[in-house]
Amino acid sequence: MSSVIEQQRFTCAIGAMQTVVAIPRAVPILHSGPGCGTMVSGFFERSTGYAGGSTAPCTNFSESEVVFGGEEKLRKVIANTYKVLDTDLQVVLTGCTSDIVGDDVGNVAEEFARQDKPIVYLETAGFKFNNYVAHSQVVNAIVDQYVLKFADLNAEKNPRLVNVFASIPYQDPFWKGNLSELKRILEGIGLEVNILFGPYSGGVEGWKRIPQAGFNILVSPWYGREIVSHLKELFGQPFYQFPFLPIGGNETSRFLKNVAAFAAGQGAELNLKQVSEFIKRENQAFYEEIDNLATFLLEFRYGLPNFVHVIHDAGYVLGISKFLLHEVGIVPKEQFIVDKIPEEFQEQITNILKETSDKKVIPLHFTPDAGLAQEAIRKTEHKGRGLIIGSGWDKELAREKDYDFLSAAAPSPYRLVLTTGYAGYSGGLRLIEDIYDVVLASYA
Repeated sequence: MSSVIEQQRFTCAIGAMQTVVAIPRAVPILHSGPGCGTMVSGFFERSTGYAGGSTAPCTNFSESEVVFGGEEKLRKVIANTYKVLDTDLQVVLTGCTSDIVGDDVGNVAEEFARQDKPIVYLETAGFKFNNYVAHSQVVNAIVDQYVLKFADLNAEKNPRLVNVFASIPYQDPFWKGNLSELKRILEGIGLEVNILFGPYSGGVEGWKRIPQAGFNILVSPWYGREIVSHLKELFGQPFYQFPFLPIGGNETSRFLKNVAAFAAGQGAELNLKQVSEFIKRENQAFYEEIDNLATFLLEFRYGLPNFVHVIHDAGYVLGISKFLLHEVGIVPKEQFIVDKIPEEFQEQITNILKETSDKKVIPLHFTPDAGLAQEAIRKTEHKGRGLIIGSGWDKELAREKDYDFLSAAAPSPYRLVLTTGYAGYSGGLRLIEDIYDVVLASYA
């Protein structure tokens, strides 16, 4: 029996071209039909990067390649890309048709690799996995085919240097802001932070530094686990995992304290006074704004949301639920995780949400079908004013239920996100601003 998933909020495996696009001066080369890159760029919007989206080099796999194979065409596209684009890294990704036909993409890529060209390949047929999984696959492929070849593997390890893996580029609309804030706060406690994506990264030079890190940090409930496990196997690097996005004072402070303790166990020798003073200073600044907000909330004469439904991936559902309940006073009701989590991680995620409150049960649903999530919300009735935090697809549902709505997940056509982030201390304040902005706008 087959079924149709409505309003899927992720893409097929070739969507991991966005992982490549997020690396400065890296270029994805698509060995696929012409519609694949267009589909991905259309889903994420404003995501072309250096040479991505509809501008990504592509073999435009057609009937001719289905019959005769597309390896020669791929060979020409790769060679011409080196001539036309000034790139530091090329990553060849395959679509469904080329994988079904059986083109030996690896052999073609290795022809260029033998010329010391910085090139990586990965089979990303859409029927294999989604872009959450493909993100880890692409990162590991770059490590195996580029880092191991071009990095100085004999360089001395730096106990204070950490590689950070968190938001998936473009799948998380706030990935730039989140990585920036994580870098800022981790450097605030005395670590040296290697960010691999976006404007705060060092491009491919940052990737070459991966083996030198003393340990790795993963901010995610499940996606990216393959990356840090692989790095542990290759370079003997342990990893610390924080299972959701730390938002606001409580969880960000706990995140930093846990990282500092883990770092000490790895010989990083952080200045504990510096760690303590940084957390104290950031908390003071954060809660000063919360105090100012409390006065506004107490004196506001109109209705404000007192419960929330979140339709998002697991990292956001957990992070937002904890933050809104404990630091804003908005009660999480039915929550919907839509990133198609493997069953092996679902129990742990459920338990983390249970720990959010010992007084209230927060119903949690795992479904990649956001249409089913919307139907469940339609059937719920709660007293007070509601809020939905989800993707652009949920705007009409919020209007139908007379709830407030905040667009915070892909696809998000009703909102422009550049460097905004919800991680950390500043991210918590920004989330509060965004929620009450949409609420106050309803009284205009």
